[in-house]
Amino acid sequence: MKKNVLMFLSFSMLAVVHAQSQNTLKKDILSNKDFQFLKTLTKVIMDSSRIYPGQQIADQWGNNNTGAVLIKPGGGGSYPAFWIRDYAMSLETGFVNRDEQKHMLLLTASTQADQTWITKNGAMIPFGAIADHIRMDNSLPIYFPGTYSYEEQGTAEWGKTPPYGDQFFFVHMAHYYVESTSEISFLEQEINGIRLIDRLEIAFNVPPSSLDNHIVTTTDDFRGVDFGFRDAQAITGDLCYPSILKYRASLQLSELFEKMNNKIKADKYRIIAYKIKEAIPPVFMDDRGMLKASNGKGSQADVWSTSLAIYLNILSKGVSEKTSRFLAREYNNGHLSYKGNIRHILTTDDFDNSTAWEFSMASKNTYQNGAYWGTPTGWVCVAIAKTDIVTAQKLAKEFIDDLRENDFRKGSGFGAPYECFHPSGNLQNPMYMTTVSCPLIAFSSLSNP
Repeated sequence: MKKNVLMFLSFSMLAVVHAQSQNTLKKDILSNKDFQFLKTLTKVIMDSSRIYPGQQIADQWGNNNTGAVLIKPGGGGSYPAFWIRDYAMSLETGFVNRDEQKHMLLLTASTQADQTWITKNGAMIPFGAIADHIRMDNSLPIYFPGTYSYEEQGTAEWGKTPPYGDQFFFVHMAHYYVESTSEISFLEQEINGIRLIDRLEIAFNVPPSSLDNHIVTTTDDFRGVDFGFRDAQAITGDLCYPSILKYRASLQLSELFEKMNNKIKADKYRIIAYKIKEAIPPVFMDDRGMLKASNGKGSQADVWSTSLAIYLNILSKGVSEKTSRFLAREYNNGHLSYKGNIRHILTTDDFDNSTAWEFSMASKNTYQNGAYWGTPTGWVCVAIAKTDIVTAQKLAKEFIDDLRENDFRKGSGFGAPYECFHPSGNLQNPMYMTTVSCPLIAFSSLSNP
């Protein structure tokens, strides 16, 4: 059994993640003109998201005193700190240079929790936890959403333990750095007395998981946020999205240990990845081919988890095609998207008339509770293109057309790419990075130049 598992997972990380997409799709989802527009806009947004040494973004948050460039979640004055998640999700654009990567990776490692402690509000920060975001003025780690205060962090509505995804994004940051620089020896560098490779393993093991299948899990009494792009929701039980991130991080750790000639640990993490991949469909999939966010509170079909699982080649060819056809149908029926942007939940899957998610701090059809986001558009296009390239192209074109129409470079009154928006007129946070960086990465993984 073990031999078969290792043979099955012996491909390189990029081959595992993207081979099916590259071999299946015959045509580009975006025209070259639209692809180049998205690429240019993404670079502009990422440039505007840089906080240079000594630079001040907002009066109350001070200057960037970390000694080098930080990249925040977007341009303008929103989110004035270094957010691990948004940065890590944008790395594969190729728009972050070696020195910038090293600085932000070392900053993240140096703020990893060096002991387990309880906040004044009663939340626990476990040894090895990675910050949700890091202040630029004093480099203090804020492990929980909802605040910039080191002293006040960790109130119950944001969970009793830090969000689970950031630990796996830390692994992604290190893996990308080694892949793009070939600096394997960097994994041996000590940060505050602990080697980077050891810190990655410690972080990987922070999110609580099932003992048999390694699926990330949480409880009502000791809940952690499953993924920061829905931290305003209470989702419990076995958790799909962070388990997908853990699958990818498992393969990445396996690759890093291979580069370090540590076959035992390389094999260990391949087996973990295999078990997660095998467990995801039976634990989370409904009869339409959609993955549910969890099997506890918030157990609703999750477009983001589903499309990312297809993008990362977690689902089998047959299941991916079934899901692809379903998503294409829901797009054509108007239940999936608005102007090329994607809802977390199909409009037909709302929990009830008052809320999209079962439990949310946001009002219905605002923010993470029913607004439309560009971040997952590329994954959804890749998923739909498995069976219907024309529909995928139509969705992608709507996305690009809205960016062109509302491009922030047009001046006052324009702000695209927005973090999210809704037909009711609510527009949230202009010049938002992952709205364009994540689709660019997805489209780049196909056959665009």
